Amino acid sequence: MTTATPVQTGVSLTQMLAAKESRAARQADWLTHYQQPVISLTLVTPGEIKDSLRYRNTMGVALQMCDQLLWEHRWQVLDRQVLWLPTGPEAMWCVAHQAPEIKAHCAELEQTHPLGRLWDMDVICPSAGHVGRRSLGENMRRCLICDEPAHACSRSRQHPVEQVVARVEKMIDDWFARD
Repeated sequence: MTTATPVQTGVSLTQMLAAKESRAARQADWLTHYQQPVISLTLVTPGEIKDSLRYRNTMGVALQMCDQLLWEHRWQVLDRQVLWLPTGPEAMWCVAHQAPEIKAHCAELEQTHPLGRLWDMDVICPSAGHVGRRSLGENMRRCLICDEPAHACSRSRQHPVEQVVARVEKMIDDWFARD
């Protein structure tokens, strides 16, 4: 199922918090209903604009790569949903496979694909909750600007949002301008 809305301008913190709450409710519903791990995909979109042609194209690549990953491993997909929202695109897959292995492959995809740093692929286990990078011995995400831990720079607002947005847009433009 795919739901689309027109590209819009900036969104408020209230809208972002409501979208996060709605996403968490959908995740909980799927975990209860299917009793299998859920992959939840969103984009790293700094600033107040969360829905643009750039971001939609980036999400399209992420969807293709995640679908390919699942197909290559022959993991059974029980459900798939894509939402094109003013607060940014979101996707979920319910996969009949072990959550830690799913997370390991998703983290590898985030680290190896040229756009992967802009994808946030959470894996949630119905019994253990979120499967984090640290539980797999993986390093935390790094800042797009200075390579320090991303959460620390983000929380402290270490870099001007315009600088981070420009870096994200350059990464996207570089990918789509390749041969």
